[in-house]
This record gives sequence, C-alpha cells and structure tokens, in this order.
Amino acid sequence: MTTSFETSNWDPSTPGPLPTTREDTLSTHFGPLRQLGYVVDDIDAAMKYWIDTVGVGPFFFVDDQPLNDFVFRGRPSRPRFSVALAQSGNAQIELIQQHNDQPSAFREFTDRGLLGLQHVAYWTTEFDRVLAESTERGLTELQSGRSGSGAPDERFVYFEEGPYPGTVIEVSEISGRKGDLFRAIDAASQGWDGTDPVRDMRKVL
Repeated sequence: MTTSFETSNWDPSTPGPLPTTREDTLSTHFGPLRQLGYVVDDIDAAMKYWIDTVGVGPFFFVDDQPLNDFVFRGRPSRPRFSVALAQSGNAQIELIQQHNDQPSAFREFTDRGLLGLQHVAYWTTEFDRVLAESTERGLTELQSGRSGSGAPDERFVYFEEGPYPGTVIEVSEISGRKGDLFRAIDAASQGWDGTDPVRDMRKVL
C-alpha cells in the first residue's frame, strides 16, 4: 500500500503520491476510495447536472478516450466512449458514455437497463502487487487495459461486481501521465469559481 498522509499537507503542483483520507477510513485491501464511476446516456447533460446542480467542477472531457490492450471477459474488444473527470473533495467523479456496441462492462451495464453508479475505483503505483493479491482473494477480472494516455504504466483492471449494481471495483495504475492528469484535476478543483466549467482533457495529457 502506498504511504498515506493528510490531504491538507499535499501540494498538487508537485510530483508524488496523490492525497489520501485518514487511515481509519481506508479499505484494508485497496487503500482509500478514489473515484465514483457513473455510466450515463448523455454525458453533456450529466456534466451540466454536476456543474449547475451539485456545484462540482471543472470537468476535464475527452470525446474518445485513448485505450490500449482492452480485454472484456477474456476477449479483446474495441469500445469507444467519452469520459469526463472532476474532483469533489477526496473523490473523483467519472462520467462515461459508450458510443458503440463493442463488449465492455459499460455496455453490459446499460444493456441491463441500468444507468448511474457502475464502479468504485482505487489507485495505486503498485499495480502488479494489488492485482495479484486481489486475484488471490478470489476477485474475478471483468475487463482490463490501459487508459489515461494509453501508456504502459497506465493499466487498469475491473473486477466483477458484488450482489447489486454499482459494486464493480476498479484498480487503476497512476505511475505515469494518468497520475499527472489526476493531480491537475484535483488542483483545478481547489477554489474553483465556476469559470471554464468544461475543459479539454487532452491539453493536460
């Protein structure tokens, strides 16, 4: 597990670990919960809701998420989806809209007639260790690949959900540019005054 420290001591402008919550709020297996992932059918409307109604922003948006080596239920697939990311306190909000019918956890979710919270995510710089330990505990891989800029050190894995929707677990590697992106998103949220509410994620990646 990566070293934890209080968010108030973290400088988002410098490289290094991302902020964590208090030790007594951590998952004993994955560390602090980092992200809530929502599958939506209209990402523009979803961003507007979070910005105007909830007051969360700014969102960093990409219309075609870079994705490499994507595998769903053991088979290669080529889903195309838009992603928007914003920070709210210690939690990142992720909005996902898939645009084709290629197999994925997101397409499977909507094919079941579901929208909304689809997964929770944990971040790590020790991806291989966390993946091995998760497999040893009996978690079953649902999908995997490389996101962020799609680089080799930006891997992710999703594990099968629990007994009800919204319990898919993602483990995301933040060793490379994806970690820099997440730090930039957090920094942009600090003291945000509502200006420039939707920004181009590619300019940060």
